[in-house]
Amino acid sequence: MSEHLPQSPQLPALVMTPSDISRLLHEIDSLENYMQQQRVRMPGQPTAKMPKTTRMLDELAVANGVNLLDAASRAYLGGFLRELLAHAPVVHISFASDPSSASLQKIVLWFRKNTDKHVLVRVGLQPSLAAGCVVRTPNKYFDLSLRLRLQRQRSLLRDAVMSLNVPMPQATALPQPAPPEPETPAVGQGVAV
Repeated sequence: MSEHLPQSPQLPALVMTPSDISRLLHEIDSLENYMQQQRVRMPGQPTAKMPKTTRMLDELAVANGVNLLDAASRAYLGGFLRELLAHAPVVHISFASDPSSASLQKIVLWFRKNTDKHVLVRVGLQPSLAAGCVVRTPNKYFDLSLRLRLQRQRSLLRDAVMSLNVPMPQATALPQPAPPEPETPAVGQGVAV
């Protein structure tokens, strides 16, 4: 490892999920392919456009103080990301609806501060939760949903409704349609017997 590369790689808050890591790896590989093509290009041949980097990759490079144009830096970041994808702890969080990116970043930062600095989050949707979330780690399960809270308080809720002394609406019968009238034969028509 070069002297200018950090000994302890950092992961910016913007990089939160295993999918983010996969995208970053793809981006670094694209950049590496472009650089290799430029090295073997014959003089006078037209050059292809350099791939644009995303904000996520830019923040990763800045957080680690590396230059993406340097081959050793790209190899360092690629190795770091492959290691994360293979071994980083992943927390699964299910929400009732899509969380905002800012909310998710706060959750990720809390996990990184209080557990592991490279923890990743996998987000799922479970509309039956009503509100709150369910958090799963490899060895723990936390149900922090409104659904569970209401299920645990079912008897209290039933008693509160019963104590209101509000008369329950009585079911009323719907009016039945009148039976059809028998047809009378028109004048001049015979009645078949």
